[in-house]
Amino acid sequence: MKKMLVICGPTASGKSALAVECARLLNGEIVSCDALLVYRGLNIGTAKPTEEEKKGIPHHMIDVIDPTGSFSVSDFERQAVPIVDDIFARGKTPILCGGTGFYINSILYAHAFGNAPADSAVREKYEKIAREEGKETLHALLEKVDRESAEKLHSNDVKRVVRALEIYELTGRKKSEQTDGSTPRYPFEAFEFLYPREELYRRIEARVDKMFACGLVDEVENLLQNGVSEDAQCMQGIGYKEVVDGLKNGYLHSTMSDIIKKNTRNYAKRQITFFKKMENLHEITPCEVESAAREVVKIYECK
Repeated sequence: MKKMLVICGPTASGKSALAVECARLLNGEIVSCDALLVYRGLNIGTAKPTEEEKKGIPHHMIDVIDPTGSFSVSDFERQAVPIVDDIFARGKTPILCGGTGFYINSILYAHAFGNAPADSAVREKYEKIAREEGKETLHALLEKVDRESAEKLHSNDVKRVVRALEIYELTGRKKSEQTDGSTPRYPFEAFEFLYPREELYRRIEARVDKMFACGLVDEVENLLQNGVSEDAQCMQGIGYKEVVDGLKNGYLHSTMSDIIKKNTRNYAKRQITFFKKMENLHEITPCEVESAAREVVKIYECK
């Protein structure tokens, strides 16, 4: 039976290198599941893998949109699922790799939109709120009436947030109370490195230090000079929004770095919590990447 491999976990945990080694062993191709790697021109602050780091393994869903554009979970699903199907059709193993749980789940599961009828006027009302007041405001409205659905939907996934609000307004029932749920697309086994918290934090700090040494501030300045608005979706990502604020307020690079480290640690905590709920998750002890890959493949093939 066709089965996917998922390499997930918090930022700076070594996912990319592990996925590459697994792909070499399994004749696989990697589908990146990272909300910032989809943007062209965001290289340093995303730790985007270089050609050398890819080691000849095909990587998909990287550099698929200009930094001036917006990209939702629905957009990701629409592009990524056919790629996964094509990898399977060519007799290879799709390897999902990333830390954006909503992106991973959009491939693993087909999500229903509810059984309530559509109402164009209601939908337009909420779409207007998203356009004029922001997607975070829209998401907050959903949180007030259907917290369970809000916890499952990212604020960027405007289409599904609007649909959940539409269902509630038309039926008086929460979308989360409906039984349509989600349907698995393929069997999968998921893996993540299990680091002691302090060791993970050290890895995060080292990664941020490397980003600044490689020119993160210059990268952000170039994006702004080339017409990317500070309000663009890509500029809300950790590493970018802090540098934008720092440039506006005259912060030292060290101050920007400290803020990024703090925000990244907090984000890593949320990622850890998210992935603990993932089905078929195997936590592996960090070790040399080739050995870890052999362990992953052994478990993957035995399940």
